[in-house]
Amino acid sequence: MSRIGKAPIAIPSGVTIAVSDKNLVTVKGPKGELTQQVDRDITVKQEDGNIVVSRSTEQKKHKALHGLYRSLINNMVVGVTEGYKTTQELVGVGYRATNTGNTLELTLGFSHPIVFVLPKEIKVTTTSEKGKSPTIILESADKQLVGQVAAKIRGFRKPEPYKGKGVKFAGEVLRRKAGKSAKK
Repeated sequence: MSRIGKAPIAIPSGVTIAVSDKNLVTVKGPKGELTQQVDRDITVKQEDGNIVVSRSTEQKKHKALHGLYRSLINNMVVGVTEGYKTTQELVGVGYRATNTGNTLELTLGFSHPIVFVLPKEIKVTTTSEKGKSPTIILESADKQLVGQVAAKIRGFRKPEPYKGKGVKFAGEVLRRKAGKSAKK
């Protein structure tokens, strides 16, 4: 049996979970509401203040889905209670980030600024302190959406291996390369 799949999910106070007849799981909490469609071969039940995910057979596909849906539901519960946060840094001379509402404007060394409209579920803040790299902080209850938007922002200018210029995650260690050595 799947070690991840068989672990029950504890329901914190202030969180309500509803499972419809069509295996649609809805989680409501202080930070928002999330829904997830679960495969029909996976059963989701609420027992003694916990959520238990079980599978119908021992097929390889069902074993894989068992752990997957347990993790997705757990991420939803954590998201509506604590939320998810991602921090990115802009490394490079003249690189800037500003936001007005949910519109992010990036200056990343191109001839034009990049204007990126974020989904309404994501809250963005940008900071620019003297002597430090500008940072972008993304917050939301949906872990998958935060990761997807962060990857999209990073894709505008990935960190290059020689000087390390680009958009990188905070705390990320880049693999650096040596440049050309001068010939004598």
